[in-house]
Amino acid sequence: MPISARHRWWALGALSLSMLAVGLDGTVLNVALPALAESLDASGSELQWFSSSYLVFLAAAMLPAGLVGDRYGRRKTLVCALLLFGAASVACAWAQTPWQFITARCLLGVAGAGIIVMALSALTVLFSEDERPKAVGIWSAANFLALPLGPLAGGWLLTHFWWGWVFLINVPVTLIGLGAVLAFVPETLDRESPRMDPLGMVLSVGGLVAVTYGLIRAGEFGWGEGVAWALMIGGLLVLFAFYRHQVRLTARSGGHPMLDPRLFRARAYTWGVILIGFVALANIGVLFLMPQFFQAVQGTDALGSGLRLLPMIGGLVLGAVPAGRIVQLLGTKVAIAAGFAVMAAGLLLGAKTDASSPLWFVGVWMAMSGFGMGLAMASATSAVLSQVPEERSGVGAAVLQAVNKVGAPFGAAVLGSVALTAYQSHLTLPTALDASADEARSGIFGGIAVAERVDSASLLSLVRDSFTHGLHIALVVSAGFALVGLALTLLFMPGSPGRRPGADGSGTQNAPTEPAGAPAKGLAEGV
Repeated sequence: MPISARHRWWALGALSLSMLAVGLDGTVLNVALPALAESLDASGSELQWFSSSYLVFLAAAMLPAGLVGDRYGRRKTLVCALLLFGAASVACAWAQTPWQFITARCLLGVAGAGIIVMALSALTVLFSEDERPKAVGIWSAANFLALPLGPLAGGWLLTHFWWGWVFLINVPVTLIGLGAVLAFVPETLDRESPRMDPLGMVLSVGGLVAVTYGLIRAGEFGWGEGVAWALMIGGLLVLFAFYRHQVRLTARSGGHPMLDPRLFRARAYTWGVILIGFVALANIGVLFLMPQFFQAVQGTDALGSGLRLLPMIGGLVLGAVPAGRIVQLLGTKVAIAAGFAVMAAGLLLGAKTDASSPLWFVGVWMAMSGFGMGLAMASATSAVLSQVPEERSGVGAAVLQAVNKVGAPFGAAVLGSVALTAYQSHLTLPTALDASADEARSGIFGGIAVAERVDSASLLSLVRDSFTHGLHIALVVSAGFALVGLALTLLFMPGSPGRRPGADGSGTQNAPTEPAGAPAKGLAEGV
């Protein structure tokens, strides 16, 4: 049955609410870590796992979630993921030990993967080629709205209530999203989808787990850590084995690959996915380092830090929502390139930030960075989805999101290392502090703790200046990522992705639960 235009946009609202629930959980944890450490008597390594377990399982479950949705129904998978997300949030709130909490976080990661992949794949099914950029822009805006809302809501709840409410806040958001999904999102699936591929699932999950956790360890312990390199190299080898396994299945008569390698023949898909990774790399420095700058250098709290991120979110909304119209006017290549250019300009301007910078200056360059991010990401995402056959939209969206979720810890590890190295090189400690030198060099918060312990205003000023120096270098490197993305866009991205055969622009080309064609049907050949 065709889906009316009104119901499609209501369905987008339901999907955006679902994404908001995942986004809130991803941003609120950092605010709650001190309270969790005290209440659960958690060690430093356990606190690290509070965050790492979620990220690892979120990335690892992307491809399996896409396959399950394509095979058994995308709305059904999304509903199950929302129910699991709400239940795991309750489990987090009532955890009595660190490992109970970590287990609940793992379940949250699996549920979050199902929500993210199914929400994005639904855009391929619900919206026509012409409508999709606008839909992706709204979806992106809702996705990133959680960046300031998480710290704001978390800080307020921790100030006035029990820490468990930081996680229970997910429950009403999840229930509202669940009701909206049931009311407005139609069921779609590929009745001829491939059989479950146990070996492919094991290889994809194992490879993504190893790479993601290796990047997290590199960010925590530095790039010289042997275990981190072993995990990353081993994970990449496993992912290569997964790809070769999929190629063999594709070539075999009657083979049913989990991920059809022929999808990567479409230049718009392959380069769109790569460019989305560069968007994540370029902006993770702002999201990773600026809250530390606001709190440790400018002296604000988590609530104030969240408020100071609002200009970036406003810029992102202004860039993402009208991305469809910009693509229609200028073409995909120019729209993505413009996004990267504005992003690079904002980040280079941000490298002039110091402790005395007025709020308006910081707000301007962060809004520029956000605008470029929103425009580039929405345009590239729409280009990627335009190449995904509707019957394989779950797996196609999963690849995009897996790259995005791996790119975030990679960017955090790289830029964190750059900022820390620059901080340490700029920090000249007096010999009287030899006993505390390692703590002071460990980072901005360690340096502040030492300065306050010895009651030295000059050391405190030096620590803050050193961190600001590291921030400058990291933002220049971030701008470099954006410029590389700009160059790759101009060199390799098609001007306008070709339409899939059979996409009629009506927005109703995928009737709920209709039989789909062959796995390769609808791939844009060599665009």
